[in-house]
Amino acid sequence: MSPERIGYVLKMYPRFSETFIVSEVLGREARGADVEIFSLRPPVDPRFHSALGDVRAPVTYVPRPRRADDVWGVLRAAEPELPLLTTALPELLAADASDAVQSLEVALMVVRRGITHLHAHFASMATTVARLVSLLTGVPYSFTAHAKDIFHESVDPADLARKIAGAHHVVTISDYNDRHLRTTYPGAVARTRLHRIYNGLHLDDFPFSAPRTPHGGEVDVVAVGRLVEKKGFDVLVDAVALLRDRGREVHCRIVGGGEKEGELRAQVAALGLEGLVELTGPLPQHEVREQVAGAGVFAAPCVVGSDGNADGLPTVLLEAMALGTPCVSTDVTGITEAVRHERTGLEVPQHDAAALADALVRLLDDDALRTRLAAAARELVEREFDTRRQVAALDAAVKNCTLAAAKTTLDAREAPRSAESTVLDGSVRS
Repeated sequence: MSPERIGYVLKMYPRFSETFIVSEVLGREARGADVEIFSLRPPVDPRFHSALGDVRAPVTYVPRPRRADDVWGVLRAAEPELPLLTTALPELLAADASDAVQSLEVALMVVRRGITHLHAHFASMATTVARLVSLLTGVPYSFTAHAKDIFHESVDPADLARKIAGAHHVVTISDYNDRHLRTTYPGAVARTRLHRIYNGLHLDDFPFSAPRTPHGGEVDVVAVGRLVEKKGFDVLVDAVALLRDRGREVHCRIVGGGEKEGELRAQVAALGLEGLVELTGPLPQHEVREQVAGAGVFAAPCVVGSDGNADGLPTVLLEAMALGTPCVSTDVTGITEAVRHERTGLEVPQHDAAALADALVRLLDDDALRTRLAAAARELVEREFDTRRQVAALDAAVKNCTLAAAKTTLDAREAPRSAESTVLDGSVRS
């Protein structure tokens, strides 16, 4: 065992849309981190990215209670091994029953396996469990706050404040998020360490090539993402219609699946755009990369949803910038930290189809602009969004709590492995 053993607590692993987590784990492993992954839900999507095969971290799918007997069984196992159980009991009783029991399960594994630090992604269920496990074991936790988990109307401010205040440190993915958390939760932030650390890319997977000009019949514009309100793809469809009505045919391909697919297909049909707008459905990561690299322009027309949900800083936007595809996006949350207007891309107001249409044509028609923006975008990604820079910052944030955590788990390292049979009943390790 290495001195540092990092337990990642995730709601679901792997998840097709969360490539940034896979990149982060691979980056930490490349630096020598000893990582384990605790997934609170089994994956439900049969599509997986090839990079998953490179992850060495074992994965435990944490069992959920099905019967009252399951709850009592976990409590019986926990009582002699978790001396902080009595202290943490009020918090467990206040939590959702499933979250509480899974927290006990994870806490036992943390003690038995000598985990020295816990990290969760998203300030929702995964951080709820990480916080409870920390209370049960004394092992410190941290979490990464993204977007929906801090902006959505369902966010409980008191709950989020408790999570921030109790964390060893908090990571968030943009300066915009950093300002939001410091302004909205000043008391909680004062009790922890808040770090802005951008999500990173493994840049060897995204070779830069000079932007290309599409020829007749080729795809002019590509957009990628889940078909949900915050992606703003309905605005992109309207922009293509506006250009068609002006006499300019722009071929657009939207890659992804989601709850708005039916509405988008109906919009395309109603506007008579079947020959100009294609909805491909989800594609594997390597095919997405090919689609983005081969397009004239990448569009990310993000909006703030009616429920407050918004993108933080879409990974696929960074990928497009790395590949050399000129980008147009909106002024939503942290996007302008990557797409800097007239410097690394073009920015338009959200919900503004006319402005989006103008920006698309401008990028498609001005080769000098495309070349200049693409080169500057790649330089920015190399400087600010390299996975190696990201994981170095993450590791630095963990370092100063390792000794305390190691002391907490010292005795637990000697626990007999046979004792794990109770915890792993019903779980899968890979």
